[in-house]
Amino acid sequence: MRLTILAGILALTTTVMADDVTKVYIDIDSIESSTDLVAVDGIRSAGQPDAKAFSLAAEAGYAAVIDLRGKQESRGLDEAAVLQDLGLDYVELPLTSPEDISLENAAKLDEILSGYSEPVLIHCGSANRGGALLALRKSLHGASDDDALQYGRDAGLTGLEPIVRARLAEKE
Repeated sequence: MRLTILAGILALTTTVMADDVTKVYIDIDSIESSTDLVAVDGIRSAGQPDAKAFSLAAEAGYAAVIDLRGKQESRGLDEAAVLQDLGLDYVELPLTSPEDISLENAAKLDEILSGYSEPVLIHCGSANRGGALLALRKSLHGASDDDALQYGRDAGLTGLEPIVRARLAEKE
């Protein structure tokens, strides 16, 4: 994926430099992070990807996309159709209320993920729900609450952290 992004940027940079001799600095890490994709153990957690991001995921060998958004949430594209055209599995696990951030749904996510050996992209609107569910999933696998929360933060958990903390406390 880095090479694909780099090749596109270098082509653009070459065109710009031909017209204007300017020193250009390319920071691949910031370009990759600008896509809001966060790697966590072979899983990428993201906000809503666009068609280009899905295409890059397919090129990079991803097998599936797990959509945590509800049907009423706008995606800006027909996600299922785009993914079908790219040869990626489309799995829906809608989390539309605080009650959906649960150990039960974390177990459902775990079951879905167990069916894939290739990387999987999990997304919601901002990666917050994905990070929340991944934190709970990590706890189900025996992680301490602190480690599970950090894992979730690494995957995009932000504003839902109090709910995740409450679910972890309920588990005990």
